[in-house]
This record gives sequence, C-alpha cells and structure tokens, in this order.
Amino acid sequence: MSKLLIIEDELAINKMLCLNLGITGYETIPLMDGQEVLDWLESDGSADLALVDVMLPRVDGFALLEPLLAHQIPVIYLTAKGDIESKLRGLTNGAEDYIVKPFEMLEVIARIEKVLKRYGKDQTEFVIGDLAIHTKERTVKKDGAELMLTPIEFDLLLLLVRNKNVALSREKMLGEVWNIYYEGGTRTVDVHIAQLRKKTGLNITTVPKVGYRLEVEE
Repeated sequence: MSKLLIIEDELAINKMLCLNLGITGYETIPLMDGQEVLDWLESDGSADLALVDVMLPRVDGFALLEPLLAHQIPVIYLTAKGDIESKLRGLTNGAEDYIVKPFEMLEVIARIEKVLKRYGKDQTEFVIGDLAIHTKERTVKKDGAELMLTPIEFDLLLLLVRNKNVALSREKMLGEVWNIYYEGGTRTVDVHIAQLRKKTGLNITTVPKVGYRLEVEE
C-alpha cells in the first residue's frame, strides 16, 4: 500500500482527499501546515508521494519542495495558485505535477498513479476476494486458477480495481480503456462489464445514469 502525505490547510479538503484516496487503497497522512511537515520529516520521513498546497501556514508549499525531495518523496502541487509564474516555479524546481483547484478527484488519482509508476512505487498486485491481479504479468487468478481475459477486459478490470468503491461513468471508462472520448455509443462498456461479472464474480454494481462501481468491503 502506497503512503501519501496530504499537505493541505483547509480541513474539509484535507478530509475529502484522505477519504477518497483511502477508499481507493492508499494510506494517507494528513498534515495541516508547513512546519508540521518539517517536524514529520525529522521524526519519520518515509512516504511515497506528497500532495502539497502552496499557501500553507508558517512554511509555504514552495519552501517544502527541497526537504521533501531530500527525503526522496515526489511532489504534486494541488493549489489554487494557477498563475503561470507559480506553475513554472513549482515544475522547474522539481515538482512532478501541478494541479490547480478546483479539481476532479479521478484526475488527481490518475496523476498520482502516473507518478508512482514513474518511481516504481505503484502497486503491482491486487487481491480482491478470491481474485489475485498481477499488473506486470497481466494475469488474473481466481482461487489459483488463471482466468482468460481479453486485453480490454484486463484493462477495464484494473481501472475498476484501482478505483474501487468509486462510481465511474461509461464515458470515463471509454476514455481510459479504449482511448475514446465521445457521448453516446457506450454499449460496448455494458457488454464488457457483463463479461467481467460473469468471469470474475465481482460485485460490479450499476450506478443509474452514471456507469458502474466495483464494490469492495474494506
């Protein structure tokens, strides 16, 4: 399980990020101001990635970049400061990404996954009930026996697993799995979901007027 620092001084946003990232399988550590981050780095200092607001009490997010990188913790800025000077300052000094508020949670999760993969810290094995999913080998085993999934079915399953307990729209699935962005014509998603249900036995529920959600008990 990857460990993420959530460095955000707005309590509601901090809690929302921790809740959503926790649901998708990350361990989260909420930190509310810059000095608290520096104290945490001295006492622990072990994390896989940090989401960092820029405008923080006591020590701002830009000043935290160097000490976080010194502890080999990659940084994604998540901030309301959307001016080009701030973006360039963050990215040219070593941040992996720069996301401007307001943000879509699914986009944040996708960007986190890309950075973790870049650093070799992404999760390569998932266990859901009696299923074992190995991303590097692209295999799925049910009670030890390998399931025969098509490449599209595997990618769709992985998308659902990485976003477990999160409702995904059919359009989102088309974009992520088939690399197609358009309205209508989503019947192909329904067909593949039906096949995944049949082959895996997973509880993939239909979310009315939205799409699907893989429900997993924590």
